[in-house]
Amino acid sequence: MPGFDPKWRDPPDYILGVTKEIWEDRGISTLTGSYADDIVVRSPASVVIGNANVIGATMATLAEFPDRQLLGEDVIWCEAPSGGFLSSHRLISTATHMRPGAYGPATGKTLRYRIIADCHAVDNQINDEWLIRDQGAIVRQIGMEPKDFARDMIHREGGPERCVQPLTPANDAPGPYAGSGNDDEWGARAAQTISAIMDADFTAIPRAYDRAAFLSYPGGENALSYHGADQFWMGLRASFPNATFTIHHQIGRTDPDMPPRASVRWSLFGKHDGWGRFGTPTGAEVYVLGLTHFEFGAVVTGEPRIRREFTLFDETAIWKQILLQTGDL
Repeated sequence: MPGFDPKWRDPPDYILGVTKEIWEDRGISTLTGSYADDIVVRSPASVVIGNANVIGATMATLAEFPDRQLLGEDVIWCEAPSGGFLSSHRLISTATHMRPGAYGPATGKTLRYRIIADCHAVDNQINDEWLIRDQGAIVRQIGMEPKDFARDMIHREGGPERCVQPLTPANDAPGPYAGSGNDDEWGARAAQTISAIMDADFTAIPRAYDRAAFLSYPGGENALSYHGADQFWMGLRASFPNATFTIHHQIGRTDPDMPPRASVRWSLFGKHDGWGRFGTPTGAEVYVLGLTHFEFGAVVTGEPRIRREFTLFDETAIWKQILLQTGDL
């Protein structure tokens, strides 16, 4: 790994190691070196620019959830034009809501939820990031529905004129990473499958998925097989049937001791003008940032299919956009 501290064996070791140093080992000060001064961190809830703001947000999270752990499930990565790499890091977070904070008064609830983060790293430093937490799972476990949480957040942040604005193309900030992934066959297969579904070709699901596929979706939902995938993707696309679907980044990898796998970062941008996962159509213009990980395998020789899927978007950020535009506060 040219340009990186020799203690890191490879990109997954770097990403897992830096994450543990910051969150579990309490080395928050290491962010001054491991994150660039002008880093752009995009989550569906906001755009944060600058290392100082990242440090502040990290301390606020740990104050609210002091026993938080981040358990890395996978790091799917590719080389970057900069000479560094782009990693898509999937992890499970466990935490107890012990103190008041961004999620309201302390509830004492023990939480478990997934996160996927795409990070660009070069010269031993992360300088660009796309981060999705399963906010729907978090708020449901503390006793709220995503729509109600979004409404409450708007009020606690000072009302519609003063509250933090969710990520949209209008307020996104450019970062240094200029890549779009790699041309590996597994990334291409993943992108083709999601694109077909978003084009309303739901026959792509039994063609691409294993009949016993395990599926993990926003809100902490787990599902199985063709029906589970159909219901999830149908519910999402039905809510935004005319929105523009874009694939921003795709990675495919085949590594020793791991199944072939892929990561795809994608978005939907358009009107909430259909009946689906987000209820009564409102006509609100909504930006949905999504991240999907696939794992492939061949139970029947010569027929590799999607065996596991992990897809995330932030339900609370979608509801916040809808509420801000409809005035249903």
